[in-house]
Amino acid sequence: MKKVIITGVTGQDGSNMVDYLLRETDHIIIGGVRRLSVKNHKNIEHLSGEGRFFLIDLDVTDPQNTEAIIAEHKPDYFINFAANSFVGTSWKMPVQHMETNALAVLHQLEAIKRHAPNCKYYNAGSSEEFGDVVSIPQGEEHPLRPRSPYGASKCSARHLVKVYRDSYNLYAIQGWLFNHEGVRRGEEFVTRKITKNVAEIAHNYANDHPIKPLILGNVDSRRDWSDSEDFMDGIWRMLNQENFESYHENGGIPKEYVLSSDETHSIREFVEEAFHLAGFHRSMCKWEGKGVHEKFHHGQDLLVEISDKFYRPAEVEVLYGDSSKVRDELGWKPKTTFSGLVTKMVKNDIRLRNLN
Repeated sequence: MKKVIITGVTGQDGSNMVDYLLRETDHIIIGGVRRLSVKNHKNIEHLSGEGRFFLIDLDVTDPQNTEAIIAEHKPDYFINFAANSFVGTSWKMPVQHMETNALAVLHQLEAIKRHAPNCKYYNAGSSEEFGDVVSIPQGEEHPLRPRSPYGASKCSARHLVKVYRDSYNLYAIQGWLFNHEGVRRGEEFVTRKITKNVAEIAHNYANDHPIKPLILGNVDSRRDWSDSEDFMDGIWRMLNQENFESYHENGGIPKEYVLSSDETHSIREFVEEAFHLAGFHRSMCKWEGKGVHEKFHHGQDLLVEISDKFYRPAEVEVLYGDSSKVRDELGWKPKTTFSGLVTKMVKNDIRLRNLN
């Protein structure tokens, strides 16, 4: 059986990819995890006892460890989800973002070149690479114009992937993933922050308890949101392009694709949808004020406040993907709508709140 190494396996995307591959293939899945004093394996707890999945110690920032793992296992596929992926912290931790998001990719590519040259390599890219956009929507030909250290680190990784693909004929690609969320999203990300707080507010409202308002930053930023689970099929198609005519038309060179919903919604819209799904009637909800003085009420109850504490030093106002190329050439398309995604996340956080 073929072997797949997945880094970042305890996170949202890594754990979703494990589930996808166990369901859709007969491959052995090797999950790379960093040795920590406090383990957080809640996203893969359900895989305990799964015979085709096991964990190994892998610190992507350690080149010796990376090389030893690749030399030992000689994987058929290597999927890199390990990253510092919270954009907001990248201004405070730029070196760590570059080490984990770019230098680690270099370590992986070097080891693959030496020990597993037939391995198919995928590194998770980001729509934040487009940054200060010059056209809407953004497809594969849009220039890279990052507006954060995070975006810059992902651009650096993209260039490395291309250099190794062109120089050593490696099957190495980095797709552009627009914002993708789900029930396994970390609570530091704005979508999960919203749905978790909405569940708490709904619980307190129903039980006549005091309501602690949700505090957000720029609610007018617009993003192209999809369900992380939908992206796993798109990534796997990118890693198996020989099954598609476009790969052979391109001379056997793998292409890089945008994955997106091809819709854009503001954080404001996400907030409104989440509260509506939690039982707060739209007719009784309204925004008042402007800028950092803006507030969101349900009748007399304050639900959301704005704080400049959560504004970024350089904001990306609109990210809006164009995934027509991957839809046409590889036959991928997302299954979950924007409303369906918010519904899924709100219901999950209400369920978790009711368990407490």
